[in-house]
Amino acid sequence: MDAVLLARLQFALTVGFHFLFPPITIGLAWLLVVVETLGWRKKDEVYTRIGIFFGKVLGLTFAVGVATGIVMEFQFGTNWAQYSKFVGDIFGAPLAAEGVFAFFLESGFLGLYLFGRNRVSKGVHWFSALMVALGSTLSAFWIIVANSWQQTPAGYVLRNGRAELTSFAEAVFNPSTMIRYFHTVDAALISGAFMMAGIAAYYLLKNRETAFAKKAMTVAMVFGLVASVLELMPLGHEHARQVAQTQPEKFAAIEGLYTSADGAPMVLFAVPTTVPPTLHGTIEIPGLLSWLAFGDPKAPIKGINEFPPDEIPPLWLTFVSFHNMVVLGMFFILLTAVATYKIWRGTLWNSPKLLKVILWSIPLPLIACQLGWITAEVGRQPWIVYKLLRTSEAASITVSAGEILFSIILFGAVYLLLGTLYVYLLVKKVKHGPAPLTGKEAVA
Repeated sequence: MDAVLLARLQFALTVGFHFLFPPITIGLAWLLVVVETLGWRKKDEVYTRIGIFFGKVLGLTFAVGVATGIVMEFQFGTNWAQYSKFVGDIFGAPLAAEGVFAFFLESGFLGLYLFGRNRVSKGVHWFSALMVALGSTLSAFWIIVANSWQQTPAGYVLRNGRAELTSFAEAVFNPSTMIRYFHTVDAALISGAFMMAGIAAYYLLKNRETAFAKKAMTVAMVFGLVASVLELMPLGHEHARQVAQTQPEKFAAIEGLYTSADGAPMVLFAVPTTVPPTLHGTIEIPGLLSWLAFGDPKAPIKGINEFPPDEIPPLWLTFVSFHNMVVLGMFFILLTAVATYKIWRGTLWNSPKLLKVILWSIPLPLIACQLGWITAEVGRQPWIVYKLLRTSEAASITVSAGEILFSIILFGAVYLLLGTLYVYLLVKKVKHGPAPLTGKEAVA
């Protein structure tokens, strides 16, 4: 098999598996700030139990996330030596900042949060929860900076076949960093909310820990509703506008715009085929895409037909990933809105069908995150650094296809073991349930 294709598959495997855990970590960390605040200020022991229980879930998720993240950095130097040589001067600073300012902040205060309860003052303990949330969110920022620079490079000059940094500020705050960052972090908040709500739904269906479950469900659903609405408007909308302006061929691919149009329609549903690129069974709203992208329902938008054939991203996967992500996003708004309304009416607790939907929806935000990542990365192809370096030119030339295939099998086996262990420990923890407070843990 082709070594570059195998290297790409290995990168997709390692990053895709790792990307299951940071969204849960970030989302749960901010939810813990909320419940710890309520427990401390209201002297409510139920919120304290929620904090203790989901703090352990956070600790488990964080540990697996760290273990899976290490592989990625090794991979840059092995399979992607040409890429590392090209971007090394640019990526050194953000990756170092991620380690120094974010990871150590997050991991250091996580220990204090998990083991410092009633060993430090309540204010210091609450502060440790806040620092865990800030650290995990800062960590995401620096990773997004590196990824965004690949999408919209800025603050560099090409010299001796590599990109050299000329402006740290321009590189960090390149045209796609901030909107991509807010869009990703908000997706993480939704992931954390669905994790907490799904576990609470399990207890309600089992008629166990009902006081614990009702308060956890209420916090998670309100939190999830706000985050889900924000993900659509303004964050998703503004991110799409940014892509339309900075990566027009990706925008045409994700929207299924295969021919240039004045007053381009928004495709709500279609079945795409690739040879030739065509949409079948289309349901669309005329002019809406032009209006959303440029504020004018008659604005012209370039179709795929206007770009060189060797610079067009894979169309089918980009279109399908993006549209399924949007469908899931609309489902999150609907589900959290209905659940929040029923909580307000006091009827959710007696709605077993809806509770089952909430329980089985736990993985859906993670699937949406994966689809969003596929859209962003596949939509950038054939470039690994947009308009500067092709993916085919970035791979190591000394690593054979057989060596990469062996490492894929090895990583696959390790990830299968890690994933199985994570699910086993999580299910075991949930079935065991939250422990009662000891005398020292009482908040009154």
